[in-house]
Amino acid sequence: MDFQQAKQLFVENKLEYDETLHEKLEIYYETLIEYNNVMNLTAITEKNEVWIKHFLDSIITLNYAEIKKNAKVIDVGTGAGFPSVPLKLYRDDIKLTLLDSLNKRVGFLKELSKRLGIETECIHARAEDAAKEESLRESFDVSTARAVASMPKLSEYCIPFVRPGGVFIALKGVNEEITEAQNAVKILGGEIGYSKSYELDGREGRQIFVIKKISHTPIKYPRNSGQIKKQPL
Repeated sequence: MDFQQAKQLFVENKLEYDETLHEKLEIYYETLIEYNNVMNLTAITEKNEVWIKHFLDSIITLNYAEIKKNAKVIDVGTGAGFPSVPLKLYRDDIKLTLLDSLNKRVGFLKELSKRLGIETECIHARAEDAAKEESLRESFDVSTARAVASMPKLSEYCIPFVRPGGVFIALKGVNEEITEAQNAVKILGGEIGYSKSYELDGREGRQIFVIKKISHTPIKYPRNSGQIKKQPL
């Protein structure tokens, strides 16, 4: 995808696009493909598809969810860095922490950040363990996740990182209702904000769920991964 094609794609989705962003995304793409040859980062490798299904799909978050200036953001189970690294490239004011349970992916994220010239904190840990650490628990304005886990499970992994007054933003497919997480969200100190449905480049359905953090998460949460999977809230 050349610059003009990419610019048209973003402008059609009410997003600004310039040559600096394009150059950064080119570096991202090249690094992603290079590392994907030796580890499993993405099944999507065709260039145009990466631009639409990874880069646009990440940045379009800003059309549907507000992230305040200089927000502290943690991307939980970030994998190859989606959605948060493209968001950081689009909004450099974001203070970004990348959390993943696989050390090889954390190595990729550190090298990616270096090549892109962005400042990130990359942490190798399971979400349920990291959320118990005093330096991370309820320390962020925003937590993000783009994951296949159900919303009750995802909420327990992500909400404990958010300070009261912050938000948890989940990027999901179309086959889930935000109300499925209502009990979990309430227990974890949150409140369902809203959901927005949209089509990605007019082809694929997507949803963004926004959960508001209104009170402290009880110290017993998150539970261990086995409990979360076996008995979702």
